[in-house]
Amino acid sequence: MTQPGRLGTGIGWRPEIAEAVEHMPGIDWVEAVSENLCPGHLPESLRRLRERGVTVVPHGVSLGLGGADRPDESRLAALAERAETLGAPLVTEHIAFVRAGGDLTASPSLEAGHLLPVPRTRDALDVLCENVRIAQAALPVPLAVENIAALLRWPGEEMTEGQFLYDLADRTGVRLLIDVANLHTNHVNRGEDPSRALDELPVEAIAYVHVAGGFERDGVWHDSHAHPVPRPVLGILADLASRVTPPGVLLERDDNFPEPGELETELAAIRTTLAEAGGAAGRATRPKTREDAEPATRPEAVTDAGPENGPATRPAAGVKAPAVRPSAPPAAPDRADPDRADPDPDAPGPSSDPASGLDPAPARARQRLALAQAALLSALVAGTPVPEGFDRVRTRVQARALAAKRADVVAKVAAELPELLGDGYRAAFLGYAQGRPMTGGYRRDALDFAEHLLLTGDPRDARTRHLLREWWLERSGPAPRSRRPAARLARATRRVLLRH
Repeated sequence: MTQPGRLGTGIGWRPEIAEAVEHMPGIDWVEAVSENLCPGHLPESLRRLRERGVTVVPHGVSLGLGGADRPDESRLAALAERAETLGAPLVTEHIAFVRAGGDLTASPSLEAGHLLPVPRTRDALDVLCENVRIAQAALPVPLAVENIAALLRWPGEEMTEGQFLYDLADRTGVRLLIDVANLHTNHVNRGEDPSRALDELPVEAIAYVHVAGGFERDGVWHDSHAHPVPRPVLGILADLASRVTPPGVLLERDDNFPEPGELETELAAIRTTLAEAGGAAGRATRPKTREDAEPATRPEAVTDAGPENGPATRPAAGVKAPAVRPSAPPAAPDRADPDRADPDPDAPGPSSDPASGLDPAPARARQRLALAQAALLSALVAGTPVPEGFDRVRTRVQARALAAKRADVVAKVAAELPELLGDGYRAAFLGYAQGRPMTGGYRRDALDFAEHLLLTGDPRDARTRHLLREWWLERSGPAPRSRRPAARLARATRRVLLRH
């Protein structure tokens, strides 16, 4: 595996803090959300940063590499184009699924609008590995993938997070973007020991590290990226930095932006944490290899701390766990499967390449994963029953969080809607979202919401309703509005249909 180049200390570039980021001292690099960039019209702030030699890394959020479907070619092409436009040394994405349903399940396609965790199973790992390889082949620069924060635990998981990430990196050569805030989130919400996860990680594969803040409410940690970095997250960063010097560390802030001085203080705290842990990093153990994986020293399969399992075993203070490859649990016994009578039921899918020696994911694994993810996402966004084995309370909390985020993002991409609807926007949107899953992007969701209001006779105020109708008509057809007779007739017809 090629060692990642050094990035240094950076911050997530966002339009709201673009000017402040330009003037912050000691910023070596920035990360920008790939989907928010247009290669032909880069923001002037990013142009100026690049001219000064500041590295810009595109960070994708919509590929859904952990989903059952193969990565969408157009999304891969868009990510590749942004990497080339920015002259980026690498691109990053997430180990998550963001949509489900469709052809593999013969059910409607659903969008989560959020990063959801993949089950840590062999099926999911096989699919993820093939999806990562497909992405690697399509991208002009190396890919790194990020561990995500999770509220829910999948039933029947077969690996710890460290084991899952180790095998992913070992099988694909992909680099890792380790988010220490997400390790903290999973510690609070799922009882997983961040120190054990670091014990099991292939630290030599780390491309860079994310640090972010959040808040706790009713025993649930919300990875908000809108609050200061808490001390426990810096503690996990110190633990990681005592094992290896990360090539880069980046502060993420996505909302509720403070004064620039507060962000600079957080960056200073990150630099101090890295410096204080630096001496221990020099004494870190050598990188893990398969030869290290002696049975007597392998960590056991899934025994992380959790509500069911109690506290996980940790090394005594000052004692490093052996640098070993985490073991996989024993193979599950064979089960009767009526589908085995079909000819070659676990054959690779049509776009895999058996001659490449890359061990493509079996078609059955994709279908099993597709059914499981569709069932969970449908429960979260469409109100269907919670699949067996999931915590129903946590599932409801996650469903409410998805709806709230959906309302927040629609308010940003269609800012006219909360302006038109005023204080009634949020209640109206949450009422609309209940049982109406998002099937396209957020802009499509905004149009569907407005159409729903108009068709149900809302808002009641005539002037507001008129303005909302005009807003919807302006955006639901061709842009700019066509003057052709057929288009004008279509608009007139819509006005009649929407007339209250």
